[in-house]
Amino acid sequence: MKKRLQALLLALCLTLGTIGAGCGGRQDNNAAGTETAAATETEKTASVEDSAMAKANAGELNIIDDKYRTYYEVFLYSFYDSDGDGIGDIQGLIDKLDYINDGDDSTDTDLGCNGIWLMPIMPSPTYHKYDISDYENIDEQYGTIDDFKQLIEACHKRGIRVIIDFPINHTSSKHPWFTQAVEYLEGLSDGQQPDSSVCPYVDYYNFTTDQLSSVYYKAGSSNWYYEGKFWSEMPDLNLDCEAVRAEFDEITSFWMDLGVDGFRMDGAKEYFSDNTTENVEVLKWFNDMVKAKDENSYIVAEVWTDRETYAKYLESGIDSVFNFDFGDGDGIIANAVKGSSESGAKGYANVCGKMDELLSQYNENYIDAPFYTNHDMARGAGYYSGEYKAAQIKTAGAMNLMMSGNVFLYYGEEIGMKGSGKDENKRAPMQWSSDASAEGMCKGPDGMESIKMTNGSLEDQQDDPYSIYNYFKQAIRLRNRYPEIARGIAANVENLSDKNIAAITKTYDGKTTLLVFNLSQETQKVDISGVDLGGEGTIGGMLLTGEDTITLDNNELTLPSYSMALITVE
Repeated sequence: MKKRLQALLLALCLTLGTIGAGCGGRQDNNAAGTETAAATETEKTASVEDSAMAKANAGELNIIDDKYRTYYEVFLYSFYDSDGDGIGDIQGLIDKLDYINDGDDSTDTDLGCNGIWLMPIMPSPTYHKYDISDYENIDEQYGTIDDFKQLIEACHKRGIRVIIDFPINHTSSKHPWFTQAVEYLEGLSDGQQPDSSVCPYVDYYNFTTDQLSSVYYKAGSSNWYYEGKFWSEMPDLNLDCEAVRAEFDEITSFWMDLGVDGFRMDGAKEYFSDNTTENVEVLKWFNDMVKAKDENSYIVAEVWTDRETYAKYLESGIDSVFNFDFGDGDGIIANAVKGSSESGAKGYANVCGKMDELLSQYNENYIDAPFYTNHDMARGAGYYSGEYKAAQIKTAGAMNLMMSGNVFLYYGEEIGMKGSGKDENKRAPMQWSSDASAEGMCKGPDGMESIKMTNGSLEDQQDDPYSIYNYFKQAIRLRNRYPEIARGIAANVENLSDKNIAAITKTYDGKTTLLVFNLSQETQKVDISGVDLGGEGTIGGMLLTGEDTITLDNNELTLPSYSMALITVE
């Protein structure tokens, strides 16, 4: 409203200026040109605010300070460069925090995410830093511990919780634990057994005199081999070793003392490869250890497998396990949007409605962790082609952002970035500008291929009310207006859902809200009279991929192609 008043005032000043009545400015040609440019820019901003979607979603936010969050996944290396070396860093993220969340609920210039997941930030010899050489420091490419303290303070001031990636399955081959163990083994004579009282680190890894499989590698010049399931330079830790667990007890305290709000547990399925029982035990130890220090700490694990299996990991007591079924180019969301699954939209609604029954049997306090893409997957903009691809990109994002639990959004998805093939391509620089030499732009990982970002940069999109960026902002705004979206128990409205329509209710704290998605290229009409919302339903919010709007007349909902309506009782 403030911006609209400013626009009207400016227009009035310009009009009065043409007849000689001043509004504080001279009426020479240069001044008139400047004012005209300013008016045009203000009108652009107002056009974003005055779109049908923005008006429909313009109510007050209702953000609850609990563990339910909308997380933004950041790869620092490719996010924002503060010192001109081409590599993103902590100070760069601090510079861009207002983009993620400015801490002021009255503004609409930020995305509205209130959680950040930082991919690994600890010292490492690789660009991705999943092989850690020092667990209690910051990689020098990213900054210093003092920079990190400043980041945490700035995030907490804005209401943003920060979790850090925490690989405990393996270390770097350059980690002192490993280098000292190998050096010790190299000094043993033939047949001599290692003595952990002399070198405790020989118990930290899985050493053996036999090359048990192709993932065992020679330990230096010794007669010993070590396990490295992911890579020869990522030796696996022995998580049965009490000394290793004691190390991580101290390491988690180090980061929690710095203000970290939780941990993302990398590769939990491989602690003991595909041994669910053993892996659950490791996570239970970790969860109990961390929660004894701070019960509000949030723990989410990566278990890349089917939902029936990863659900069992919640038995450990951790808060969340990533919901892999909905992500990637062949996941439930993409298949429903493309119409490539037999069940279509109904399949999405059906699985959403089954998640609580599945997950709650292992942990009644679970928080689901759905996502659509991440740093290991091709970006979502590449899943679609043809006339409706922009609408499909937007709709798929909304289907993720409207799910129950803690939703995770990978940086750049909100502007439709592209990247597929090798991992480096999936971790391309955030497109703040289409000019690769613009201030803050990163160079990206070495070996990254040239990627044509067909949807444009943030600069290109921010003043377009129908851009992917402004669509994502509106979706997150709805999530921040209605607590039942994240916290509600979802149920498929079976008599409404079909190949084109996904109808889902969310019930939380005695309130039921209805979400209806049209995943087709044609306008659809849906009779919602049979849905009990506890009163007369009204349109509480909408997500539109074009200029057409959504109407509700005598319980008949009319949805244009690729749109979503939120129906609630105010």
